[in-house]
Amino acid sequence: MKPPGLSRGGGWGREIKFLVSVFFPTSLLAFILVLIAACNGLLCLSTEARPRSALLQQHPKPAPMAAKEEPLRPPRLRKAALRRLLRPSERSRSFAARAREFFNWPCERRFFMTWISKPDSFAERELITMESLFRSHPSACLLVLSAAMDGPRGEALLRPFESKGFRVAAMSPDYRFLLRDTPAALWLDRLLRGKVNPGEVPLGQNLSNLLRLAVLYKFGGAYLDADVVVLRSFSPLRNAIGAQAADLATGNWSRLNNAVMIFDEGHPLLFKFIQEFALTFDGSKWGHNGPYLVSRVSARLRDRPGFNFTVLPPAAFYPVDWSRIGPLFRDPSSAEEWRRLAAKLAAIRRGSFAIHLWNRHSRSMPIERGSVIAQLIADHRVLFNRSSS
Repeated sequence: MKPPGLSRGGGWGREIKFLVSVFFPTSLLAFILVLIAACNGLLCLSTEARPRSALLQQHPKPAPMAAKEEPLRPPRLRKAALRRLLRPSERSRSFAARAREFFNWPCERRFFMTWISKPDSFAERELITMESLFRSHPSACLLVLSAAMDGPRGEALLRPFESKGFRVAAMSPDYRFLLRDTPAALWLDRLLRGKVNPGEVPLGQNLSNLLRLAVLYKFGGAYLDADVVVLRSFSPLRNAIGAQAADLATGNWSRLNNAVMIFDEGHPLLFKFIQEFALTFDGSKWGHNGPYLVSRVSARLRDRPGFNFTVLPPAAFYPVDWSRIGPLFRDPSSAEEWRRLAAKLAAIRRGSFAIHLWNRHSRSMPIERGSVIAQLIADHRVLFNRSSS
């Protein structure tokens, strides 16, 4: 007996043909797909013979992982600001000759101020500083280093003083001349080439910090901020700088200020100040290139031979700290306040050469009639057609 299924013609042969006809195309297709996938993943078969450049074109190298982001580079100095502040002009190029001619006049003492802002902002308080200076030093010479004031507007502001016989002038500074043969000459060159980060503090403020040091080093004399009221003659002072803060018990100072400085021409401490400015300039820290600079350099050199200078107590120039200046602008509102402020006024008159008004904090405060500041100003004016309120 034949096995079932083999009895009809074809038998096993027909069954095998049927199975092959059904399954072979599907298996073959699957095999081909697997092979293609493997070749794509492993770069096998014919691609092995291709040049490396062709492989890279077909399968570009994945982009590298992003590196750690670097901090932003310091912003470049804006060209407009540089042109306004530092570009040489006909007047600045003649600064050296003009200054020498100005000081050829016999002066009781040379005084300097700087003004980097617009001439329109040179107003009542700045003029009060000048009045008080000439009240205590009628034979002094005052040179204002300012391109903004070296023109018709500045001439108009200074004319009332000249008409009274006071010697005053505003001149555009020549930075290269003033910084020549000092460590800041290279700093200035880098600044002009855009290699110095000016930081967030206005550049003019830091240029003022440098100018006051340079002009004292070049000519010698006294420097005043434009918000300092002079109360008595500086004639006893030589190579002196004032402390802003000191320990009342020991008298040891903790911070100096550069709003008032009196130094001989070429004094070595001034050279060190200028050197520190050039080496450690930081335009993003308020005071770093000014009060804090003179404080840290003076602290390092106070016991060194050859650096003879005097640090005056806070009462000399800063009898009231900026954080406590407000009440001195106000008319006393009670008997108790009047007694307290009257005692303060007497102490200032008795023991201070000048008083810093801290315009940065007090500019918006009106000078009320009857206040301590109003009385001090009234004592030291030379142009009586102006109001102090």
